[in-house]
Amino acid sequence: MIEKKLTLSQLEQYLSKAAWILKGPVDASDHKVYIFPLLFFKRISDVYYEEYNQAMVESGGDEDYALLPEFHRFDIPQDCHWNDVRETATHVGLSIEKALRGIEQANQEFLYGIFGDAPWSNKNKLSDKLLIDLIEHFSQYRLGNENVNPDMLGQAYEYLIKHFADLTNKKAGEFYTPRSVVHLLGLILDPHEGESIYDPACGTGGMLLECALHLKDEGKECRTLKLYGQEINLLTSAIARMNMFMHGIEEFSIVRGNTLTNPAFLENDELKTFNVILANPPYSIKAWDRKAFESDPYGRNLWGTPPQGCADYAFQQHIHKSLDKDNGRSISLWPHGILFRDAEAGMRRKMIEQDLVECVIGLGPNLFYNSPMEACLLITKTNKEVGRKGKVLIINAVKEVRQDKNIAFLEPQHIERIYQAYQAFQDQDGFCKVVDLDEVLSRNASLNMSLYVSNVDSSAEKITLDEALQNWTQSSAELKNSMDELFAALT
Repeated sequence: MIEKKLTLSQLEQYLSKAAWILKGPVDASDHKVYIFPLLFFKRISDVYYEEYNQAMVESGGDEDYALLPEFHRFDIPQDCHWNDVRETATHVGLSIEKALRGIEQANQEFLYGIFGDAPWSNKNKLSDKLLIDLIEHFSQYRLGNENVNPDMLGQAYEYLIKHFADLTNKKAGEFYTPRSVVHLLGLILDPHEGESIYDPACGTGGMLLECALHLKDEGKECRTLKLYGQEINLLTSAIARMNMFMHGIEEFSIVRGNTLTNPAFLENDELKTFNVILANPPYSIKAWDRKAFESDPYGRNLWGTPPQGCADYAFQQHIHKSLDKDNGRSISLWPHGILFRDAEAGMRRKMIEQDLVECVIGLGPNLFYNSPMEACLLITKTNKEVGRKGKVLIINAVKEVRQDKNIAFLEPQHIERIYQAYQAFQDQDGFCKVVDLDEVLSRNASLNMSLYVSNVDSSAEKITLDEALQNWTQSSAELKNSMDELFAALT
């Protein structure tokens, strides 16, 4: 057992090797089903041993004293420790299941359901030998606070999430938003100490974590934030909860469920409201309960009922209804169609008439695993600054990306340019424009970027129509001469 502090590189290699052990018997898309729960199990077991040893020293070797619940962040029942599983030679999967369920039961307030529902005892997929190899691999390092800085463990956990996103590619969009995009969102929303942050489709929790890390980078106390998330997928919601704990964040509430049909956060039978909302909802889902939304008990259909084939404005109205009326602000990621589709024009018009839209930012293609399309950021505020009332800033940042094979990235200079344009709220030729609401409404409430900001390079040399016709005539003559010379040579 290695006792020295681990480096980030060691942690990343350690986690990658764990996934490699599963390669073959387990599909790559299912690796996360097993790796994340084992990693979390190992982490809380090692922290428990540290707490136990410290209490033993303080009590002069009184074991009953060291086992008292008040000395432990999480209670690990007898026979449910990591070493209990490690000492098992047969039916290892059953031993893992027993340990994980025992820990969940003993910590129902915080950990119930956090380990997911992986079929550990399925020997056709997970033989005893494979599980023993996996347990032994995880056992080579201690993952307690004495050996791993919580911030570094959180970074390694994020690395593992991205690793699985790379493996699953298109399926990754269901749970992972690229961190460069998430960082931009955090800069724009600028969360403050003590604020409430909500993500109605939180995936693995990356956007919520970005708000905490944003405060931390500014030297402020991130633990004052109140973090809330809802996620429909069982495993993904469990990963999000583990992600929070791995980053040392314990004051949060992430609930599994369908945000549109059963919103999780209520106060006095109404939707709870939040200072900040970030969201990357599922795009244009067709299988949703439109009829129920027509008479929504929470009044979320305040602009109207979206068409059956596209629930985007159902989510957007949920976001608006969940914003604090005094200082609520939101950013949501959408396909560009939400800005101009005719079927949603009435709802979009009401949103714009209420002066809720502060800014629209067009992003470049291939930024997301699940689609090569260009996405946009829709930024809203319930109470815009005086100088921004009655106006919308359109930023066409489609070219602010670095392409790398089939995926693109926002590099620091791209993020900085977009963020500075948002802060300045002024026209920049060919990049952004401040538009009056009356102009937007006169265009059928369309926020289509091409209507306001051209992608054409305005620095290019401009020529008259006569010059263009002359150039075309000259090039046609040159082409004819070339063809005549070619035919002459051939004959």
